[in-house]
Amino acid sequence: MNNKIEKQIELAAPVSRVWRALTDHREFGEWFRVKLDGPFVPGQVSRGHVTYPGYEHLKWEAVVQIMDPERLFSFTWHPYAIDPKIDYSNEPPTLVEFRLEKTPSGTLLLLTESGFENIPGDRRLEAFRMNDGGWTEQMKNIEKHVAQTP
Repeated sequence: MNNKIEKQIELAAPVSRVWRALTDHREFGEWFRVKLDGPFVPGQVSRGHVTYPGYEHLKWEAVVQIMDPERLFSFTWHPYAIDPKIDYSNEPPTLVEFRLEKTPSGTLLLLTESGFENIPGDRRLEAFRMNDGGWTEQMKNIEKHVAQTP
């Protein structure tokens, strides 16, 4: 099994626009389908709740790691932490990184989620599988978002 999810998409939008979609907590919430309590701040926990249909009962929690303007936005979280009866806080989190590169026609968005090898064995495969599919969907969501809201 691969321990890292990698996705990329070329967006027909300038780097500054994609950066805003990633790091403005309201915009992030629109395309990611989560309502966040406040802005992203490096070193701090970001909290909120999921608004994706069927998952509205889930809380969002991630620790913002790096916000290197128009280059790198990253956070750690507990992947596919969907059972409200389980305390995932003792599990090692995975690292999600969004890297931006300027291209002649817009922005190349590179997403990596790493650290699945540290997830407990009984849920590692499912967490990887669900997040892999989820990121495929989220790449389409951000593409649509930046195209519709300049």
